Amino acid sequence: MTAPKADEVEDATARLFLTIGRLSRLLRRTGSPGLGPGAVSALATLARCGPMRLGDLAQKEGVAPPTLSRIVAALVESGYVRREPDPQDGRAWLATPTPEGEEMVSGVRSARMTELRRRMEMLSPEHQSALIAALGALEEIVAEENR
Repeated sequence: MTAPKADEVEDATARLFLTIGRLSRLLRRTGSPGLGPGAVSALATLARCGPMRLGDLAQKEGVAPPTLSRIVAALVESGYVRREPDPQDGRAWLATPTPEGEEMVSGVRSARMTELRRRMEMLSPEHQSALIAALGALEEIVAEENR
């Protein structure tokens, strides 16, 4: 297999950027009533990773701590997250998803997965195979060790 030319990589980079952005927006509109994308993302991270300090969550989410503080405050007010004292530092607290928060994440994830699967099933078999074949490369792009 020959390496792609620089202009092909340039074009593919722009197309991939636009396509991922559009797909992300499309899926964010699916299944998250009342919660913005930042809140859904933070809640999903807490559900996946477990209780964590606000600073750690802000770092994982790639947002400033004051922004995440507002997001978590809204999640607490909505009943999706609770604050618990940090057992290692009594001055700090941990954000923990509530059962309702876990259920919300599960429902959002399910609705978004259903929508994505529906759209993938509309593709030709050739495009489905190409997308499946590209997953390894896409996963490598976002791997933590590549940051």
